[in-house]
Amino acid sequence: MRVKHGYPKLLSLASVLPEIPYIRLSKIERGEAVARADEIKRIAGLLGVEPRELVLDVDDPNFDVAAWAEPFADGKTADKAEQVFAVLLAAATRARRLRSAELTIAIIERDYGIPPVILSRIENAAKTLDRWNDATVGRICRLFDVADARSLRHLVEEQYRQGLLDEYVGLIADPEIRIQKTRTHISRLLEEIGALAASSGPSVELRSERDSRASQSTDHPIKPRGRPALAEPRLRPLRLVPVIGAPLPGGLISATETNLSVEAPGAAGPKAFGLKICRPTLGAGLPGSSIMIVDPEIFPSAGGLAAVRLDGNFRLLAVTFDLNGAMIGHSLNPKLEIPLDELDPSDVMAVIGASFV
Repeated sequence: MRVKHGYPKLLSLASVLPEIPYIRLSKIERGEAVARADEIKRIAGLLGVEPRELVLDVDDPNFDVAAWAEPFADGKTADKAEQVFAVLLAAATRARRLRSAELTIAIIERDYGIPPVILSRIENAAKTLDRWNDATVGRICRLFDVADARSLRHLVEEQYRQGLLDEYVGLIADPEIRIQKTRTHISRLLEEIGALAASSGPSVELRSERDSRASQSTDHPIKPRGRPALAEPRLRPLRLVPVIGAPLPGGLISATETNLSVEAPGAAGPKAFGLKICRPTLGAGLPGSSIMIVDPEIFPSAGGLAAVRLDGNFRLLAVTFDLNGAMIGHSLNPKLEIPLDELDPSDVMAVIGASFV
């Protein structure tokens, strides 16, 4: 769709779609991240197509997942042994978590540093072990209480030989189960797209049709020569949004309600809110009394600020890219580097304004 509608390179599309960062667009296009309904709507609007045209129908007899994936091949031959081990590791991880009542998803994130979105990808064999970075491999090893990746492989393969993973392997490797999950997700996504369309009124005309009619129209008023009349000033109604925030240890901010409200910028979406940062975690330029206006429907971009939700609390971060194009969130007090690409996109929100009063 992108190429067909005049964007031969992904970067050319990203340059006119600032609401969605290039890295996230790339992951959406490669199937490494699932687009939200609002993102699909933005992309479709720019391409001049209906949002539903961007959602694949896996039950269409003309759809071939292998043919779809071919343009994204990196030239490397798939290592079947690595793919098999990814399934075994997924089964072992599920077994490790589900057989220990105290080992919840929240505990795994807190004690082993594996965010829920990464845990989900491990448990669904989304990537082979050799494609995870060293930090993530180290966290997986700690979860299994082994020293390194070699010991991890030996442990998992031994569990499989002993039959300890049999009840989990089929849940991961069975294509019918995966296809059914895909159908369910697509159905839910289409419902969300429909709800967005209903809330925004009639759908926007396709760009080609709209431009064609505009070029044929001859009833435009003639612009008078000379000095144009001054337009009547239009005042934007004041919009206040609620403010949340109370200080927690380590620079975290709780989602505690306050009796405060703050004016929102004109571009703020319906879910925008104020976040009192409580402490100068990004330095003296943002004092603790500052209130950030956060929009959960906008994903942050490099050079901006992000509010990240962690276990129901928030952390304010400055956003940059590393040399490999990964999006990183930084904090000064305390000094932290958080890989934003490893978080659920719905937990990473753009800061679109600030109040220092």
